[in-house]
Amino acid sequence: MKKLTFFLLMTGLFALPGCRDYVDEYVTYTVNEPVFMSASEFRSTVDVEGPKPIEKQGKIVFYDEYLYISQPEKGIHIIDNRNPSDPRNIAFIELLGNADMHVRNNMLYADSYVDLVWFDINDPAKPVFKGRKEEVFPEALPLTENGFGIDYDKFADRGNKVVVGWKTVEKKELVRNYKPRWWSWGGVTEDLVYNDAASYSGGGVGVVGSMSRFAIYQDNLYTVMNNMLGIFDLSGETPVKTGEDIYVGFSVETIFSYKNCMFMGTPTGMIIYSLEDPLKPERQSMITHVFGCDPVVVENDIAYVTVRSGTFCGQDANELIVVDVSDVKKPQHIVTYNMKNPKGLGIDNGTLFVCDDGLRVFNAENPSAIMYKDNILAHFKDIDGFDVIPFNNVLMMIAEDGIYQYDYTDVKSIRRLSRLPIGK
Repeated sequence: MKKLTFFLLMTGLFALPGCRDYVDEYVTYTVNEPVFMSASEFRSTVDVEGPKPIEKQGKIVFYDEYLYISQPEKGIHIIDNRNPSDPRNIAFIELLGNADMHVRNNMLYADSYVDLVWFDINDPAKPVFKGRKEEVFPEALPLTENGFGIDYDKFADRGNKVVVGWKTVEKKELVRNYKPRWWSWGGVTEDLVYNDAASYSGGGVGVVGSMSRFAIYQDNLYTVMNNMLGIFDLSGETPVKTGEDIYVGFSVETIFSYKNCMFMGTPTGMIIYSLEDPLKPERQSMITHVFGCDPVVVENDIAYVTVRSGTFCGQDANELIVVDVSDVKKPQHIVTYNMKNPKGLGIDNGTLFVCDDGLRVFNAENPSAIMYKDNILAHFKDIDGFDVIPFNNVLMMIAEDGIYQYDYTDVKSIRRLSRLPIGK
């Protein structure tokens, strides 16, 4: 009897009149469309020029008394830093799409969007372009500096071109909203509305690289771009890419070489890879943290990780995390300190420098007591510090408005040596 009743009910349902309504409407939204440049034109733009004003902060490398400053996506400034009290801007390498670089044996290696290029810097005032490897960073794209998405459909038009920028455009798409109507036995109707415009792309997508994505270990250059690790053999005159890129984790932002390991910062944690076989990195472990941007430095088997909030970085956590990495397979969390908005950091012989609310300097000989009053060595405010390099008792810090240098020979009396302006 129950089976018969169910059959009659279903028959009645399909026999009852119903309708499937929909409404078409146009939705307007803003999106980033790629700006293309022919590959031949892009690769002909490399030039070495006289000094130019530094317009924007970027990554920094120090080598043999000279500073190399990346101006994001524009090129590399070369600073004679033999006298840190009077640094001199001496040359500029025009290099579209540059973000990261490293130096080995008087050779400067740098990215140029999808390519790797290198220069002889035996005479830093007159760098000599030596070569280029094409399409080794195929996923490299210019940064988007707004909260809009990317129109990936336009990449079908790329062909033999390189994406060198973005233009924001308003797009209008037809969206069909369906209103299926279902009749119930109680005589009550319920309207369900859903949207089938899968191609609609609102919201924002952005990626920010925090500090260096290049590292050198022995004869190899290691590069991290998004999720992939690339390895280049530098033992010959020309870099040789060794094998396929290696997937290392979600959106790796930074890489730091220590002993025979690489420490990688990602938005969700620090990943450690062993380089016991330099051409076959082996993952050892990962220590997770809240979602946020994070560079890493290591000294005496202690890793220091900063996590910050921000437009592209995730949640509201701002922290300095200290980790014992003496056993890279089982890193141990020591302590987490609250910070204001930490960015780059560096450590030298137990003195820790953190770009946070200006520049903070700590005695880190006892990592679990960094925030004790006696271990807070200095705090230079009113500076938006981005990254630091401590070397031979001179701290070099790049900030939004300049390159600041400090003498920390006496850590209890740190003094500023100079400021080279950035921007207007």
